[in-house]
Amino acid sequence: MPVFIAWMFFRRVRRNFGPQAWTPKRTYIRLALISLVAVMLTFAAVFVPHAAAPMAGGLAAGVLLGWIGLRHTHAEWRAGVRTYIPNPWVGGFLTLALAGRLVWRFTQGGGMTGAQQQPSVLTMAIAAALIAYTLVYSIGLILRMRELGEHPPQV
Repeated sequence: MPVFIAWMFFRRVRRNFGPQAWTPKRTYIRLALISLVAVMLTFAAVFVPHAAAPMAGGLAAGVLLGWIGLRHTHAEWRAGVRTYIPNPWVGGFLTLALAGRLVWRFTQGGGMTGAQQQPSVLTMAIAAALIAYTLVYSIGLILRMRELGEHPPQV
């Protein structure tokens, strides 16, 4: 499991820096999966005691960070490919928040011990922020790429 987590963090961090080729299929798949996770988190907010308010705060923070991230994302054509350059600060902040929370949980004995522990509302709030950020950012990126058009401009 630690190798899988390290690989996921590497992929997340890599997507925060430099020009990224935009692939519509991957974006739509990510949007569908994140939407499914958002629905599951919504159910969790209802059934986990005291989780609704922190998750609503995480949701609001994620929407705000998604909006800020979109405002600082540049979309352009490069060598005939639609690309975008994300703002590394917003994505880096969210990655550090999640990494910090995971490290805190592991060092305090939480780890991945299974179902005998009550879910942490702080972890759920951070998850809500990440999910909301990804939803807002993905939808905004789809709209931004539509503005660029299907084909590069003729020079």
